[in-house]
Amino acid sequence: MKKFSTLIAITAVSLISTTSVFAQEAEASGGAGLTTLKKYFIDGGPFFMSLVLICLIIGLAVCIERIVTLSLAQTNTKKLLTRIESALQDHDVDQAKEICKSTRGPVASVLYQGLDRVKEGLGIVEKSVISYGSVQMGILEKGLTWIALFIALAPMLGFTGTVIGMIQAFEDIATAGDISPAVVAGGIKVALITTLFGLIVAIILQIFYNFIVSKVDGIVNRMEDASISLLDMVARYDISKHSEN
Repeated sequence: MKKFSTLIAITAVSLISTTSVFAQEAEASGGAGLTTLKKYFIDGGPFFMSLVLICLIIGLAVCIERIVTLSLAQTNTKKLLTRIESALQDHDVDQAKEICKSTRGPVASVLYQGLDRVKEGLGIVEKSVISYGSVQMGILEKGLTWIALFIALAPMLGFTGTVIGMIQAFEDIATAGDISPAVVAGGIKVALITTLFGLIVAIILQIFYNFIVSKVDGIVNRMEDASISLLDMVARYDISKHSEN
């Protein structure tokens, strides 16, 4: 939890610093794009715009944590299986387990669980691999629900700010007794800004979400392929029978 809080703080500082640098560069080069965007953000009102910004910061922090974790979880599956097969050819299950133990990532962990139950027969090995594979899949998908929450929450907060802004605009009309553009334009502008930023946050997080899901799917596929290969090796070299002896 402490590490995650630190990551959120770093993400917030980096986001604000990057935005400020880009805004200064835009001003120096005569561009007004980012400066205008920053102005719109301030005009949107502190309450709802702050909530949208919090969704972006926490969502990005979760995304960064997941990307780093999943990158570290990747393993050269082909090389790992080659080393395991070399050990199993000599019926050295302990050596194969040591290879898995010294290799990081969920693929090696699943294979280790299968090898650890090899004395109980091929059927138990298969059940062990499937059960522990489900556990590893849950670990890989950790945090995705939070990202999905912020993807849905950011536009809803924006829409809520828009509705409140429209109500304020109609109150201004009632107070002024006039429907002139000058009376309603300011309120409607502020109302639409919250929706705009809510959608921008949702788009950014959705891109990261899809990228993370694709990485999870890739690791899961390699995990399943490696598990099938392990079962084939156990059956091919009669490891379970040799272990019983």
